[in-house]
Amino acid sequence: MPIHDPDRRDAMPDIDASRRRLLVSAAGSAIALPFVAAFAQNPSAQTGHAMQAPAQPQDGRHDFDFYLGRWQVHNRRLKQRFVGSDEWEEYEATDESRPILGGLGSIDDYRTEHFGGGFRGMAIRFFDPATGLWSAYWSSNRTGKLDPPVVGGFKDGIGTFYGCDKDGERPVSVRCLWSEIAAKHAKWEQAFSIDEGRNWETNCVMHMTRIG
Repeated sequence: MPIHDPDRRDAMPDIDASRRRLLVSAAGSAIALPFVAAFAQNPSAQTGHAMQAPAQPQDGRHDFDFYLGRWQVHNRRLKQRFVGSDEWEEYEATDESRPILGGLGSIDDYRTEHFGGGFRGMAIRFFDPATGLWSAYWSSNRTGKLDPPVVGGFKDGIGTFYGCDKDGERPVSVRCLWSEIAAKHAKWEQAFSIDEGRNWETNCVMHMTRIG
């Protein structure tokens, strides 16, 4: 789930090729490389059961199954970024997730009346069996365009995703985390960095409670 933000930019930032590889290319990302390396191994070797044939693929394609269904979402959004602010706005939303592509993807329908009413967002995710990584995109009825993706996956119950975007006219690194995953609850949060991942500022936090 990339940036759930009505002010989200809808174009890829003008960043040179080396920095774009740093942040977006899963194979070459300096920020994400330790994380990606764990997923580059044979999935069966990671589990220690290489001789056993699993009942279904264990390569990560089911990692977002926990989120399928309907959710009540409590949102916290930082009002000002990179000014040392600790002032947040809070509001409610609903989100509904369903599978696509026979399980190699999922799509969410996000709704809130907070931003003047009638705000609709869409997160769409695709799993790449060749790399074991997910790419997640965001769009809304404010732009009608897909934003640049965040790329990553899950390890030890934590989903970690990286990408790059713009905050206004300023290029930023993006990190999204999934945590506290349970049958009826999940947490998602987003942070930006303006120094290529050395420091991060969290600017959006969502607590999801299952309602269907």
